[in-house]
Amino acid sequence: MTPAGQALTTARIRVLRRRVQIIVTITITWNVIEAIIALSAGAVASSSALIAFGLDSVVEVLSAAAIAWQFAGGRNHADREHVALRVIAFAFFALATIVTVDAIRTLTGNGEAAPSTVGIALAATSLLVMPGLSWFERRTGRELGSAAVVADSKQTLICAALSGVLLAGLLMNSLFGLTWADPIAALVIAAVAVREGVKALRGDTCCTPATALLADPDADFYDACACTCNGQASCCARSIPITTRSTAHRDSGSGH
Repeated sequence: MTPAGQALTTARIRVLRRRVQIIVTITITWNVIEAIIALSAGAVASSSALIAFGLDSVVEVLSAAAIAWQFAGGRNHADREHVALRVIAFAFFALATIVTVDAIRTLTGNGEAAPSTVGIALAATSLLVMPGLSWFERRTGRELGSAAVVADSKQTLICAALSGVLLAGLLMNSLFGLTWADPIAALVIAAVAVREGVKALRGDTCCTPATALLADPDADFYDACACTCNGQASCCARSIPITTRSTAHRDSGSGH
């Protein structure tokens, strides 16, 4: 981590930004694969928890797409921010509604989830992969001074926690025949989805990896969040002074 007040060189900024791009690409790719496997396995096993987990992965990808669209027109993204946040929020609410209805249906005896070996393997793999990815992203974000990247690393950690909830529900069903554990796990995921939807409506998700990636690394100060967050400064990280190539050139030329 870069000590407070210490300048980051332009070259280091570019390395860190490239690292964030790779991390975000891996995360999105993983979510797509995760969604396909979870939804397929959930349909086969009639598992509310697996379907909820798969839908959550779909919403995560949709959220990334909405943010990408928000910034597609350049740095002036204010006109699209409102729409993007609404898309994200209502996608989470739709997920919660669908999952809750299905979970209640299962709990009231209108269907029972079958054990799913594929689902258990998926949840276990996610539980192993996501915490490490979150740690690496958080470490990069802290060095970069980006509240956006650090916040996204926390979201990745939440995904890991949901994997743990899913794994517990599937194992309880598979090993002990506790079929109610599956819909209960689904309801936990639905509750998290509602919370994320409310945060999106409030604008608490304005700091995203997209903002950090779009900031100008050649500016005199690197605004690690690159957003106003509706005037809420707490959403953004401090600005970090960076050493630009021109500054470095002047220093070398002056002999200082």
